[in-house]
Amino acid sequence: MTGAPRKPSLALQDNPSDPGNRRPEDGPPDLEELWRNVNRRISGLFGKQGPEPTPSSGKGGGSNLGIGLAVGAAVLIWAASGFYIVPEGQQSVTTTFGQYSGTSSRAGLQWRMPYPIQSHELVNVAELRTVEIGYRGGARTKILPEALMLTDDENIIDIQFAVQYRIREDGAADFVFQNRNPEDAVKQAAETSMRAVVGRQKMDSVLYEGRADVAEEVRSIMQGILDRYKTGILVQSVAIQQAQPPEQVQAAFDDAVKAGQDRERQINEGEAYANDIIPKARGAASRLTQEAEGYRQRVVETATGDAARFKSVLTEYNRAPTVMRDRLYIDAMSQIYQNTSKLLVDTRGNGSLLYLPLDQLMRQVQSDAARGTPGSVALPAQPHDAAPAESRSRDVLRGRDRDSR
Repeated sequence: MTGAPRKPSLALQDNPSDPGNRRPEDGPPDLEELWRNVNRRISGLFGKQGPEPTPSSGKGGGSNLGIGLAVGAAVLIWAASGFYIVPEGQQSVTTTFGQYSGTSSRAGLQWRMPYPIQSHELVNVAELRTVEIGYRGGARTKILPEALMLTDDENIIDIQFAVQYRIREDGAADFVFQNRNPEDAVKQAAETSMRAVVGRQKMDSVLYEGRADVAEEVRSIMQGILDRYKTGILVQSVAIQQAQPPEQVQAAFDDAVKAGQDRERQINEGEAYANDIIPKARGAASRLTQEAEGYRQRVVETATGDAARFKSVLTEYNRAPTVMRDRLYIDAMSQIYQNTSKLLVDTRGNGSLLYLPLDQLMRQVQSDAARGTPGSVALPAQPHDAAPAESRSRDVLRGRDRDSR
């Protein structure tokens, strides 16, 4: 049927408990009644039966349904806000109403109670972190209050070093809750440890040969301090980037270092010379000793041999003195005259004069001496009375020998 729309009854229009049936000229709905309607809607969603709503028009029911859906969506969004992702190498520290409740090291999607009931904080335990002491970014950018330190021998050195650390696997909660600023704690512990170690060392030890020992001792002291304050930090290494005297005395210190290096160089050169000359001297002394021993042995053996030969000659001489005297005399004369170029000719005999080609004999002897071989001299043919003349000369020599004795 068609016709004018039907107006609601006066009972419904005058019912002040149903805000959905109010006319526009009646003003805004009652907020208290609206809240009761919302509570009834929520109780219906969870299966609870609330008080029967007052009769309402179709327009008011649709408005309440929209409000309920909006509230349900808000609840779902609030519950979904508890999902979060833990990346690989990180840990999740969960708190309940601000109090620590647990740590999760499992990577991936996880859920907690939404805020403000629970909250979480991600801590990177795989990251290797670095703190710089005495400089920032480079050795030229110095922080002198951190870099200047006093040694045991009352010298000031300028030292810059870096500390590498990471968070322990079981120290994420300590890193978050036990200290207000853990990175600043690492910096202060590093500076304190380095000053304590440098204060017990000599300047040369810190600058040169003792660098590695100083760095290891600083790392050990730092770890003890950080463990005492429960920071959950593990110190990986301490690296001394630069250690030198202050700039004001750098030139004088360089001169002293050069002088020390020259002294070490000269000492090394002296040791090298000693290592070179001493073995040579020892070898020469050993050689002279062996030569002297060989000379002694040779003289002794020669004397022994001469004595034995003299004894054998003496034995033969005792047997035939005349023959031995003649033989000794002839041997001695042959040794004397074998290197002379003079010729003896007996002119007192009656034999004819012998012609000797002296110039040819001299040249032949000289050529044989140059070759180093004894040569035989070829004499020209002698007359028949040469042999008697030779025998006469030999008799003359023997007579002279007897006269001299």
